[in-house]
Amino acid sequence: MSPLVASLVPLAVAYFAGALPFGYLVGRARGVNLFAVGSGNIGATNAARVLGKPLGTLVFVLDFLKGAVPVALAVPLARALNDAAPAALGSAATLRTLCAALAFLGHLFPVYLGFRGGKGIATGAGTVFVLAPIPATLAVTAWVVVLFASRAVSLASLAAVSALVLAHLVRTAAPFGDGALPITLYLVLGTLMVLVKHRANVKRLLAGTENRIGDFGMRETVVRGVHVLALGLWFGGAAFFNFGTALPIFDSFKQVVNAGPSDRTANQTIISPDAPDEKKAALSSALAGSAVGPVFPRYFAMQAVCGALAFVTALSWWKAGRAHRVRVIVVALAVATVAIGWQLSNYVSAIRFARFSPDAAIADAAKAAFGPWHLASLALSGVTVLLAGAALALAAKMPEGEQRSAT
Repeated sequence: MSPLVASLVPLAVAYFAGALPFGYLVGRARGVNLFAVGSGNIGATNAARVLGKPLGTLVFVLDFLKGAVPVALAVPLARALNDAAPAALGSAATLRTLCAALAFLGHLFPVYLGFRGGKGIATGAGTVFVLAPIPATLAVTAWVVVLFASRAVSLASLAAVSALVLAHLVRTAAPFGDGALPITLYLVLGTLMVLVKHRANVKRLLAGTENRIGDFGMRETVVRGVHVLALGLWFGGAAFFNFGTALPIFDSFKQVVNAGPSDRTANQTIISPDAPDEKKAALSSALAGSAVGPVFPRYFAMQAVCGALAFVTALSWWKAGRAHRVRVIVVALAVATVAIGWQLSNYVSAIRFARFSPDAAIADAAKAAFGPWHLASLALSGVTVLLAGAALALAAKMPEGEQRSAT
């Protein structure tokens, strides 16, 4: 079997596995046509609504597996047929991504049911947990939080796919580079297809008529707990980093550079004791920056996650009164400062390196710009801390039982 033909076999398997209509089959086994009841969808949500939660959970697991298994087995299966098969379509990553896309399309357009399928959330989740486990985990977190806050499965699903794409774009160094392009395209196009499949749900959400799952025990307690924990971690982490970590690190490197060889430099001379103070200051700043710099992506990612959790949970109380609308606005402003601060931090890092360019014009321009922009970045971080602290203080006043939002 040629490498190309061998590479096509996993693609066919992925489509026909993804097209297996488990929701429809489980419903038929119970004498129910899911196309004709509930929302008319054969996915896990309608199955749970019509057939009960145990069978709905079964459908979700089966739909998840029919997405995950073909992607996980794509390369081993192709290699078993021909050692060169995984690279026949470009790379092993391309093969896995194509299998994911075909499994997903199989669920949306199953050949067994005249190409009338579900909305793809569970099957898509199975594929991305193999392709991008960390973004997928964040997407599941978003789904759970939004579901608890809104009780709308459709809204939770839309939030999850949005979080998935954003997480992938943020954590991938070159999401549109050759190595990551296949999965980026799959996630973006898959999200667009999910949005199209949910267009009726979006209309109902905007009109306030979307179906919601019934309230359940501890829901409000969980929402409040997530809100307070997110704000606590956000404020505590931001305050500690800005005032308890960054400043001592920069002061420490000043001492290391000025103290000459010491145990902090492994008794090595890193700069002559007779060097001008300007050079010592530049070296200490560079060393401190090298220590703090790698922390920034994780620092801003932590703030973004905490901010999103705080905002979503706060939004569920929007209709509970003026104080709670103020809470939403404060959290939204804090999230906006994080988004702006993240980009500003990246710009400051870029001009920090440009200060040492061999091109004198570039170096001079970077040196002139670095100071003001660095101060602006620090000031914005301070604003973020204040807003997150204000939101945490507002958490002392939560909605009473009778004030719960109908959102």
